[in-house]
Amino acid sequence: MEAFPIIHTNFWDAIIAIPVVILATQILKVLLPIPRVFVPGIANLIGLIISVFIAHPHNLWAGIFMGFFYGNAAVGAYASLKTQILAYRGGKERN
Repeated sequence: MEAFPIIHTNFWDAIIAIPVVILATQILKVLLPIPRVFVPGIANLIGLIISVFIAHPHNLWAGIFMGFFYGNAAVGAYASLKTQILAYRGGKERN
């Protein structure tokens, strides 16, 4: 048994999984009245589900680690893009 799981970051992680988490989170925000404070947690949950059951089904620890990576990277990418767009437009943040 290895002390730490071997985790390979690949094309799936950066190009597919993180945008899928962003899209799924945005769809849920449109369909359900989700308070803003719960959105990062929901993104992490979606990331965990995708990672554990699709991306890393045979390695639970790698799935858990990468699931949090997917969720947090999606939240960070969304917040960064939103900040950039608002700065470009010269407007203030809207709810």
